[in-house]
Amino acid sequence: MPAFDLPLPELERYRPPLDEPVGFDAFWRDTLKGAAQAEPLVSVRPVETGLRLIRTWDVTFRGFAGDPVRAWFSRPAHAPDALPAVVEFAGYGRGRGLPHERLTWVNAGYAHLLMDNRGQGDQYGNGGATPDPHAQAPGGPGPAVRGLLAPHDHHYRRLITDAVRAVTAVRALPGVDPSRTAAVGNSQGGGLALAVAGLVPDLAAALVTAPLLCGIRRALDLTDQGPYGEIAAYLSVHRGAEGAAYDTLAHMEGVSFARRAQAPAHFGVGLRDTVCPPSGAYAAFNQYAELTGTAPRKEIHAYPFNGHEGGDAVHVRRQLDWLAEVLEVSREPA
Repeated sequence: MPAFDLPLPELERYRPPLDEPVGFDAFWRDTLKGAAQAEPLVSVRPVETGLRLIRTWDVTFRGFAGDPVRAWFSRPAHAPDALPAVVEFAGYGRGRGLPHERLTWVNAGYAHLLMDNRGQGDQYGNGGATPDPHAQAPGGPGPAVRGLLAPHDHHYRRLITDAVRAVTAVRALPGVDPSRTAAVGNSQGGGLALAVAGLVPDLAAALVTAPLLCGIRRALDLTDQGPYGEIAAYLSVHRGAEGAAYDTLAHMEGVSFARRAQAPAHFGVGLRDTVCPPSGAYAAFNQYAELTGTAPRKEIHAYPFNGHEGGDAVHVRRQLDWLAEVLEVSREPA
């Protein structure tokens, strides 16, 4: 697929007007207040993975409405100190999979929490372990359209809340330096990391790649791929539901979260990405932190000939170098 979105010089200046709900801040303040009434951790159980250099725990924490959410927590086996933490969010349709699947961050010396996606895990990878007990509202079968007709019912209200609670949970685990906690994700995970940056004021860093839920209205006009295609398919059947759907999605808009963020941020985007169009990532990047009165360090890396995979391993190396510098982590071998 050739480049189909705006040319790069226009993307670098792209700041679209926002259709932001008047009650956006109150909506999320009330949602998170309801989730924060209980202690975050439910259980922390060590698991045998066959990996001698890494220790892993099966963690259950309380997410939206106190629901149990599963995660893998790993840290280097022989690291004695409180480590900076990376909270990673998985892509659309994936669960947390198996504990030995994602080893980059723990091998770089971080404590690593990989959050399960509630009600997902059946499309790719090796499954999940977190049901979504609140998925009865009208909507289609895919997560992006569950509860689409009302913000309080929407799947992403629950999943974003889980993501914020994952940061609270990792900070409560032993062997973690809570002041140095980063949120990381690609695609849906990138959208969640960006939402966390907008909702957790003392986050230390956000690493956002090919984010879903950014520039949602424009993405629906540009692509029928992935989750946006599910939304379009639903609206092709439920004609006249566009207004309610757009209002719901405006409450989940990543650009609005970006405007409220304060943490240093590292973005990546493939300019041929037809799943999460690059204009959404640039809209978030260009307006990042504009409402907070801060000027955090931020940078974005564009890959002109890549699609949704973005810079792949090349970009991950850039992330490793950047995060080590931001969190002042030694890059010397252990």
